[in-house]
Amino acid sequence: MMKKIVNPWIGHEGYNCFGCCPDNNSGMRMQFYEDGDDIVSFWIPQDCHISWKNTLHGGVQAALLDELCGWVIFRKCGSAGVTGKLELKYHKPVSLQPLTLKAHITLNRGRVVVVEGTIYDASDNVLTVATATYFVADTDKAREMGFMECEVEDNLE
Repeated sequence: MMKKIVNPWIGHEGYNCFGCCPDNNSGMRMQFYEDGDDIVSFWIPQDCHISWKNTLHGGVQAALLDELCGWVIFRKCGSAGVTGKLELKYHKPVSLQPLTLKAHITLNRGRVVVVEGTIYDASDNVLTVATATYFVADTDKAREMGFMECEVEDNLE
């Protein structure tokens, strides 16, 4: 059963994340859900995100997938982390249509975690796949980075 992840940073001074802050007018305003091992986001690109004739810019795709994979670290590892490497494979052009993004851990070595994230179209076609390597912070460093535990809502409306 899919559950919405509560964004713990909403309302905190200085929070203006390009990926997930709902109040950042220039940002992507992503929201996240937990569905078993996956973290999921639903996102609709706008005209300002194109690179060529109704095609989502590859850098925007990278930002979407990096943000999504980072939330996997928050929720599944219970810590903050930093991206060490992000590799993308662009399978098909991504048009301006509603998208589903899903990510999950493929390798967990404690402080080093590999996450795979995928962008899908409405027909469930794979459009872009990312492999992200994260360095996961220990508890003290995570607190220093401002990490707060990510809870889920019991009921998804």
